[in-house]
Formats: sequence, structure tokens, C-alpha cells
Amino acid sequence: MSRLLYSPASPYSAKVRMAAAWLGLPIETETVNTNDEPALLVDSNPLGKIPTLLLDDGSALFDSRAIMQELDRMSGRKLYPRNAQKRMEAERLEALADGICDALLAQVYEKRFRPAEKVHQPWLDQQARKAARGLDWLERNAPRVTTKLTGGQFAVAAMLGYLDLRFGDTNWRRGRPRLKRFETRFAAAFPEYATLRPQG
Repeated sequence: MSRLLYSPASPYSAKVRMAAAWLGLPIETETVNTNDEPALLVDSNPLGKIPTLLLDDGSALFDSRAIMQELDRMSGRKLYPRNAQKRMEAERLEALADGICDALLAQVYEKRFRPAEKVHQPWLDQQARKAARGLDWLERNAPRVTTKLTGGQFAVAAMLGYLDLRFGDTNWRRGRPRLKRFETRFAAAFPEYATLRPQG
């Protein structure tokens, strides 16, 4: 059985875990602390990053988007639309949500790993602007929730969950009613969202 190495707080891990659950794929999960650089992780993924998917044949896949594509293959192409245009839209949505997460994590790491006197505020401000622009784009182009969820929708939901976890004081819902409605409808379509979203 394939095994997913992950961190509960990671939005990239949450995206993969939600998609695997939605597809009903038999994947075991195991939490790891990347700061400890455990052998199980670094021997499988030289970057020591999560999520990492350990496959039945002994190989490993890393980077959440590569793992999502593997989940799509494992499920018989049920995670992304078969129509080329709609698939491109789902992949663009996923790339945007992941990019917002990149900007959010850059802020978290800047504050977490630098001494307070060396935190570079202009860098934090730039990353915050990237995230805000991405959220505003999503507000203007909020995805519809249908009976068939896509990789892009899981990525957006995981990103919103991470915002609540680490950036609750920014209140991303203010002024973004369409994006707020997407989250509500996604949670109704995928009840496991409450337990699989990023957790502290």
C-alpha cells in the first residue's frame, strides 16, 4: 500500500490528503517533522520536503502537484477534467492556490527562523501583496462547486484552511463573498474538509 509522509499543518499535504480521501484511494499516512530530517523522508526525497508519496514499487514521488497527478492516474482519471480546456483551468487554479501558499509560507518562515531584529519587513509586505492579489483574483473567478471536485478546488480549499490556521487575523473573508461562498459549498460537498484541512 502506498504511504504518504505529511505534516498536519501543511496546505500542500492537506490538498493531497483531501484528494486521496475523495477518490477513495487506499493510502496510509504518516506524520513527519521535516526539521528532524528523518531517514524515512530524506532517503526517499533528497529535498526532505513534504508531502512525499512512497509508492508500492519502492519509488517515491514528491511535490504536491506531481503527487496529485499520480492520484489522478491511480483513480482512473477522476481528479481532473478530461476536457482539455477544463483541465487547464483546474491546473491553473491549483497553481494559483499553491503560489498563494508559497507567499504565505515565506512570511511564516521569515518570522519563525530569523531573529526579530533581522526580519525584513519589505519582504513580508511583498509576499502579503502577492497573496492578496491571488485571493482577489479568486474572488473575481471563484470556482463553482459541482458533484465532481477537481485538484484545483482541493488546492484552493487547503489554502483557505491554511489562511485560517496561520493568518486568522487578516480575515480573508472580508470583502470576498464569492470566495467565502465557495468554501461553504466545498465543505458541504466534502464533509472531511473539517478534519483534513491544515491543522495546528
